[in-house]
Amino acid sequence: MTHRTHRTSRRARVLAVGTGAAVLIPVLAAATPAAAATPTVSCTSAKAGLAAKLKKDITAALATRKGTVAVGLYDRTTKTTCTLRATSAYDSASTVKVTVLATLLWDAKKHNRYLTSRETSLATAMITKSDNTATSTLWRQLGLTKIKGFLTAAGMTQTKPGANNYWGLTQETVTDEQKLLKLVTAKNSVLSDNSRAYILKLMNKVIAGQRWGTPYGAPSTVTVHVKNGWLQRSTHGWRVHSLGTFNGGGHDYMMSVLTQDNSTMSYGITTIQGVAKAIHKDLA
Repeated sequence: MTHRTHRTSRRARVLAVGTGAAVLIPVLAAATPAAAATPTVSCTSAKAGLAAKLKKDITAALATRKGTVAVGLYDRTTKTTCTLRATSAYDSASTVKVTVLATLLWDAKKHNRYLTSRETSLATAMITKSDNTATSTLWRQLGLTKIKGFLTAAGMTQTKPGANNYWGLTQETVTDEQKLLKLVTAKNSVLSDNSRAYILKLMNKVIAGQRWGTPYGAPSTVTVHVKNGWLQRSTHGWRVHSLGTFNGGGHDYMMSVLTQDNSTMSYGITTIQGVAKAIHKDLA
């Protein structure tokens, strides 16, 4: 570098960047950040002090964790909402299975019919054991038109179904997953009360080996409903997700935690469980 390149005009100033190098940025453009700021946890609550406590504890739970994490929390009892990367899209992996079941029930209701015994056994395997073959069968049966129809009815505008029957590559966001969990847990015009009860019943019967994630640290007074997803791809490593709803003992809340860029599945699970533990503690 020659000495001449060190001279700066009055119209530019030197800003240090993370690499230790220096860059010249015109003064007029200096107000524009060079990169988007790291997203931060945002919480609101009708209960005094709760939003600040949740923000602090969720942030602390993620402080030492690698990976990219999105969080959604809604507690009806205290009118509390927390979000982090709420509109970032993630490959759904098996969490989309709740949407598949909701679509099946929504469509059956529209045609004023019950599920067949075959559909019931497929739905049970899909949710309680995360059976992929059962999911593929129901996904093909429904087809993209019905799936998109349910997403529209549910207001899940940020969810894009996976193409060519790759349901696990459906793009989903915390915002939409929270909309889905709200529909499943309270009276609405999209899902009948019977449909909601059926979804929750199956989410409550998930096998022991798949009950990790959002239920971690839940108080013993609540009934737990969970559906998890996990998928490894060449880019962004492991996606590990967990959806959970918790009600009883004066509580009524739900959370979605979506993660990617995890080195292993268990690393992602540990990240989710750190967030869940903080949330359950603060709400309890």
